[in-house]
Amino acid sequence: MATATERSGTGRGLGARLRATSKVLPEHARAHNRSLVLQHLFHEGPTSRADLARSTSLTRVTISDLVSVLITEGLVEELGTRPGQRVGKPAILVGLRTDAYQIVAVDLTEHGHMRGAVLSLTGEIMVRRQLDIDGRTGDELVDLLTRFVRRLVAAASHPVIGVGVGSPGIIDLDGRVVEAPNRGWYDVPLAAILGERLGLPVHVANDANTAALGEFTYGGATGSMLVVTLGAGVGAGVVVDGVRVHGQHDAAGEIGHVTVVDDGEPCACGRVGCLETVLSVPALRRAVADKSPEDSDAALASAGRVLGVTLAPVVSALNLTEVLLSGPRDLLDGPLREAALDTIRQRTMPAINTGLQLRMAALDEDVVLAGAAVLVLSAQLGVS
Repeated sequence: MATATERSGTGRGLGARLRATSKVLPEHARAHNRSLVLQHLFHEGPTSRADLARSTSLTRVTISDLVSVLITEGLVEELGTRPGQRVGKPAILVGLRTDAYQIVAVDLTEHGHMRGAVLSLTGEIMVRRQLDIDGRTGDELVDLLTRFVRRLVAAASHPVIGVGVGSPGIIDLDGRVVEAPNRGWYDVPLAAILGERLGLPVHVANDANTAALGEFTYGGATGSMLVVTLGAGVGAGVVVDGVRVHGQHDAAGEIGHVTVVDDGEPCACGRVGCLETVLSVPALRRAVADKSPEDSDAALASAGRVLGVTLAPVVSALNLTEVLLSGPRDLLDGPLREAALDTIRQRTMPAINTGLQLRMAALDEDVVLAGAAVLVLSAQLGVS
């Protein structure tokens, strides 16, 4: 039986459902019911208080109270009556003020630069920025990131409700980077540092997990999927039955440092032959450099087969419905993707692979930025 924490959506791992769907115990009720209302308005659009009560199974008194508070907070507004309504007292529609606030998001996936954006609550990118990292790691990179985010906040045209950052590495639920070898970060409380410097709520998560959030909320992905991000490293974000999987040590989906080649290249983690040494974007660029189109396709297909071998047991164990690739389309969407899918099908049962999709992320290069915005939406508004 699920615990109260699991039902409320505030737990970890398989107990942390992304979207609130029902009523909850009294000790969690206020925040949870607030999330139910905002969730409905976010996904369904303007509606009446009566329809909100029916959809959420909350009482009309509770809905009236919650809506009043949300209007006072500036998150919700009354929008007048429903067009065309004739019979009875006209119902006043209420809607989420998606244009009243903005979110700052940063993507640290790429090796040589960081990408940032100012987004609306609905995920529309209002401002874009990019900044070269120039080889910075450790504290220097934290300082550069701070300056970058400050410029993004200054570029916002509406109040910023929070900052979301998608970063490579193992990152706990408090936004502490446990280990990110490519960034020179070990036990760095990144969210706390940025939050103190910026005076804003800051939420930091693994870039692959962040990408999974973006696809789930804005990209229309199913509730059982794997998003593989390929940039400076390789990672995966896992959603099973609508629940984001964290793992015991917040390292679920950390496939980049699985050893796949016994006599392979040295890896930043200190081992040899990790998946990252074969599938990261720099590794793929080196593999196709100065090759003919035929040889380039062969090299990408070879990397795709390695990816397929790695993913087959994951897809089988979790019975996933789709795998999404996030990274440069010129490298991934062709021989690599096709070879990976063929390999997964060859190595799993028909009951597992029938209907399985392996496709590019719908949000393309913006998937981590969108997911970083969802980090803020989820934490600040309870919306995903």
